[in-house]
Amino acid sequence: MQVISSPSPNFNGRKFPVDMLVLHYTGMESGEAALARMCDPKAEVSAHYMVWEDGRIAQLVDEAKRAWHAGVATWQGDEDLNSRSIGIEIVNGGHDVPLRDGSLPPYPDAQIAAVIALCQGILSRYAIPASRIVAHSDIAPARKTDPGEHFPWARLAAAGIGLWPTATPDHVPDKALRPGDSGKDVVRLQEDLAAIGYGLPVTGAYDDPTLLTVQAFQRRWRPDHLSGAADAQTYHLIQSVRTLRPAHHRTSRAPRT
Repeated sequence: MQVISSPSPNFNGRKFPVDMLVLHYTGMESGEAALARMCDPKAEVSAHYMVWEDGRIAQLVDEAKRAWHAGVATWQGDEDLNSRSIGIEIVNGGHDVPLRDGSLPPYPDAQIAAVIALCQGILSRYAIPASRIVAHSDIAPARKTDPGEHFPWARLAAAGIGLWPTATPDHVPDKALRPGDSGKDVVRLQEDLAAIGYGLPVTGAYDDPTLLTVQAFQRRWRPDHLSGAADAQTYHLIQSVRTLRPAHHRTSRAPRT
C-alpha cells in the first residue's frame, strides 16, 4: 500500500487518544478539487487521508495530529470527535455531485480495496472498537449523508472493519413507528439508537431528530430503505446492532507499535 504525502496546514493538537475511525466521501467534482480544498488554510477543513478512485492514498495530516473533518458531531456521548478520530475522505461525488441520471456514483473496487487496507493498518496501530468505526452521517445525522447509502459497509465488515448485524431482537413493535407517534415503543427505539451511539435525546416523541437518526441508521445498515420510519425490519436491525455493540471503555493507551 503506497501512501503519498500531501501535507495540509489544517490541523492542531489532539486532546484525547485515538479511539475512533470516521469515513467520509469528498462530495466534490474531483479528487483534485477536494485535495486543494483540504490543503487551503482558508477552508479550515482536512482529513488524515484521502483515497482516490484508482486506490492511491494521500496523507494530509499526521495521525498524531487533530485533523478537521468531523465538525459538530457526537457519538456514544463523546464530542470533539476530531480529537478522538482518524478521518478518511474517499473521493466520490455522492449526493452533492450525482451522475447525470441522478444516481450516486459507484465506489470502484480498487478504491474500496485501498480503503480496507488503510483501515486495517490503522486498526493495527490503535485500539479502536468496531462500534466506533462510523460514517460521517452517523455522528452528524441532521446535516451529513456521507459516505452514503451506496458505500459497501458489508464488504468492510467482512474484512473485520466495523459492525454488521446478525442477531435476533427481543422486541419488535406490532406496527411501524413513524413521525407523529409517541409512547413506550418510541422510547424503546430512541433508547436503542442512543445505546448504539447516536446523539438522540429520549423524548418519547417521534420527532424530526428521531426521523433523521433512523434515516442515518438505514443509510448505514439498510441502504435500500431510507424512509426514516422504523418498520419491523429496521427495528430488528437496530436491536441487532445494539446487541453487537460492546460497552465502551475510555482508554488512554498509546498507539500500538
